[in-house]
Amino acid sequence: MLSNIISGGFIILVILLIVLFFSFVPVGLWVTAYFSGVKVKISTLIGMKLRRVKPGRIVNPMIKATKAGLNLDIEGMEAHYLAGGNVNTLVDALIAAERANIPLQFERGAAIDLAGRNVLEAVQVSVNPKVIETPNISAVAQDGIEVVVKAKVTVRANIDRLVGGAGEETIIARVGEGIVTTVGSSETYKAVLENPDSISRVVLDKGLDSGTAFEILSIDIADVDVARNIGARLQTDQAEADKRIAEAKASERRAMALAKEQEMRAKVVEAEAQVPLAMAEALKQGNLGVLDYYKLRNLNSDTEMREAISKVTDSNDKKNIDK
Repeated sequence: MLSNIISGGFIILVILLIVLFFSFVPVGLWVTAYFSGVKVKISTLIGMKLRRVKPGRIVNPMIKATKAGLNLDIEGMEAHYLAGGNVNTLVDALIAAERANIPLQFERGAAIDLAGRNVLEAVQVSVNPKVIETPNISAVAQDGIEVVVKAKVTVRANIDRLVGGAGEETIIARVGEGIVTTVGSSETYKAVLENPDSISRVVLDKGLDSGTAFEILSIDIADVDVARNIGARLQTDQAEADKRIAEAKASERRAMALAKEQEMRAKVVEAEAQVPLAMAEALKQGNLGVLDYYKLRNLNSDTEMREAISKVTDSNDKKNIDK
């Protein structure tokens, strides 16, 4: 009875060890790799498990590369995986480059992938160029007419400059700058409308793809529209500004004249205030007689009466005219 229990426990232990072995060691993956022509050791797969690397992420791309005729190192692929790279995408890119006769080494492709660029897309763009469409770019010719230009830039990826090279945004910015410069150097907007291909030629001659991850194949002007008359608008704004300056200076002169008038009136009032004093002094010293003083008063009263009558007459005439 005891021997049966021991033998049964031994069998269970063996079964558990076998299950544990097959769950930890990817024997099925090793068999698949072996019959696919990939020489990988069981110990290598166990090492991947211990390093927390999923063996399928390395072995399956390795099988794909081997079937495509690429000679890759499984340790290099594992190192690329541990560095945060996408092994499967890298292998697809290497296969695509091999089929298109594009010289792309594993180390170069790994560097491109780790730089954050899609290496497979880069190879595809290198084989099949892509078209980048610029937004509407406004430029002003020398005659002051604004021209709105939209261009389509055909580019091809430059594998050698993918690491450290500028992206699509730089291409668009440089093309926009070239369009603005070319239109700005044109004497009239009509010259731009008549020969839009001149913009393409001038922009291409500038070597705008220098230092970028792309090679510009062509620049095609998709649309050219005439917009506002910027020159006339600027002249109008300048005239309005000159008008405001003139009005400000006129207001300043008017204020100064008003102040001067008030100053002169103050002096007149001051002088008039001195008249009674002067007359009193003249009477006191005998330089002015009493009769002379009354004649002067009568003359002054007569003058005031005449002024009052003239004001009433003017007011009545105005009312009659209004009626």
